[in-house]
Amino acid sequence: MATALLLISFQNDFLPYGRMPLEKSVEAGQRALEILQQFRKASAPVIHLQHLSTRPDAIHFLPCTRGVEFHTPLTPQKGEPVIRKHYPNAFRDTPLLNNLKRKGITHLIIAGMMTHLSVDSTVRAAYDLGFTCTVIQDACATRYLEFNGTVIPAQHVQNAFLAALQPLYAEVISSRECLQRMARQATVAG
Repeated sequence: MATALLLISFQNDFLPYGRMPLEKSVEAGQRALEILQQFRKASAPVIHLQHLSTRPDAIHFLPCTRGVEFHTPLTPQKGEPVIRKHYPNAFRDTPLLNNLKRKGITHLIIAGMMTHLSVDSTVRAAYDLGFTCTVIQDACATRYLEFNGTVIPAQHVQNAFLAALQPLYAEVISSRECLQRMARQATVAG
């Protein structure tokens, strides 16, 4: 099974100093970096997804701002594709599907920002397109939501959306478990 790492919207606007800060975004970025480093070490495919706002009333991910840039530790390296998106679903109106098909990818390991929007919609679309997905729970971040005047804490939002993805749409595991699996596969392959 050919696997690629999808890194969704690890951009400055989601960090504590950004225009749309997410809870535990720095920690999620650190966990994603650990996995990214192992993918790079194995020369395995990595795809970076970058959100650019096109809505006239947008307050974050504005083109030509620092907020739209990648969080520095997760900056793409030469040869790692960057796919720009304008919707939460990374497959909508982007070349992502063609890129994955061209590389023969069938399994996606997914980390990213925001769990309740881009991660959720991308995982569900990937499943519908026939991909097997693994979501790295501690390499994703979200924020609190409000519904009917009730504030829903970010950790509750995170747990609810990840719980809704498994087991049908994705396997949801920790970064530690992902790294352990990668180490075992490298041992078997080597």
